Amino acid sequence: MHRFKNILLLHDTRPEHKLILKRAVDLARRNHARLTVVDVIEEDSWDSGEIYGSQPFRDLKQFVIKERQEELETAIEPVRQQGLDVRAKLLFGKPFLEIIHEVLRKNHDLVIKAAQGEGGLQGMLFGSTAMHLMRKCPCPVWVVKKGGSERYNRIIAALDLNPSDGQRNELSAKIMDLATSLAKLEQSELLVVHTWSLYGETILRGGVGRMEKGKLDRLVREAEATHKRGLNDLLQKYDLVGSNHRVHLIKGEAGRVIPELAAKKEADLIVMGTLSRSGVAGFLIGNTAEKILHKVDCSVLTIKPEGFVTPVKVS
Repeated sequence: MHRFKNILLLHDTRPEHKLILKRAVDLARRNHARLTVVDVIEEDSWDSGEIYGSQPFRDLKQFVIKERQEELETAIEPVRQQGLDVRAKLLFGKPFLEIIHEVLRKNHDLVIKAAQGEGGLQGMLFGSTAMHLMRKCPCPVWVVKKGGSERYNRIIAALDLNPSDGQRNELSAKIMDLATSLAKLEQSELLVVHTWSLYGETILRGGVGRMEKGKLDRLVREAEATHKRGLNDLLQKYDLVGSNHRVHLIKGEAGRVIPELAAKKEADLIVMGTLSRSGVAGFLIGNTAEKILHKVDCSVLTIKPEGFVTPVKVS
């Protein structure tokens, strides 16, 4: 079972953050983990110009700092009274950078943050800070949709297996480790989803390189069988017998299939990997992951592949 030991939660003053704090506290308690709650004060506009260097403005800055620190301490005091190892910390600078710096300095193994928007086709669920973190933070990032229930009823493990790509298979194993652990903790239904396709099938069916139908159909069946074997091989490593789970092997593009399935099944959380093909280490989420994140309307927990190195450095 995957266990977190050092969790970082980004504080949010919105009323719904109390539910997110409760989820972080419950996770920390069940994992016997340390919890650090941080708030970040952006300083960009405070460090330039004659006005901002004046004594009245410096006094105002100190007042804001004191107020934010008190808000943070007030938010976590009830948690401390419950006996949990929780700490409060105020950071200064660009939020995503300071969070990653803190992760690197203190070896946090999970970052939890509230989502910003409404999600789905109506608007982006993930703001710029969340997207930066999902791209560059070296540990898993859990972006929690506001207004959700205290308990997750349905969790999707979005796998991305490939017979010839060891990195993708290792990432899928990490997704399963985490998703099965969370489903057990939350007593949730686990939906294991893997999408597949035959590369170039559309062209082979009607393009310049058209292939005889019977031969092409045989290749499609072989591709499906290969993906099914890979999926079964992975699932055999997990004790799923008797658990509340379903396995979906679906032909199609993950960027379309995963959001549609999440909406249809009313999923509360998607556990998925971020894997870039760009060649720019640490800067981009893979295209498929980007498509999923732009369409979903639920919480998302993203995981980096083994060996990921963040482009953010601690000065």
